[in-house]
Amino acid sequence: MRWIWIDRFLEFESGKSAKAVKNLSTAEDHFRDHFPGYPVMPAALIIEGLAQTGGILVGEANQFREKVVLAKIAKTRFEREMFAGEQLIYQVEILMMRPEAASVLGKVFVDGVQTAEAEI
Repeated sequence: MRWIWIDRFLEFESGKSAKAVKNLSTAEDHFRDHFPGYPVMPAALIIEGLAQTGGILVGEANQFREKVVLAKIAKTRFEREMFAGEQLIYQVEILMMRPEAASVLGKVFVDGVQTAEAEI
């Protein structure tokens, strides 16, 4: 994994749920191009942050025996854009976990208000 879209874990309940934080800084390269003068976090990178949080949660539940790739987005919803200077809280719970597949429900919060949700 080349890019890490979470800064640290706040909570971690093995095999169940995890909470991570991502601080959006204007120093991040993507804000320079997306969009100049309007530093909005690309939605795809927010979903990737949820997937990374969920992937680590699922991987840990399997003692990291297999590489975890959460690649299919069953559904997603964004309530608003998220901007440089904000702190995203990723909250993820395992919905289903089998030997061949897993799915997670991820929610994004800014200042305690839910701003996005995705089933991955």
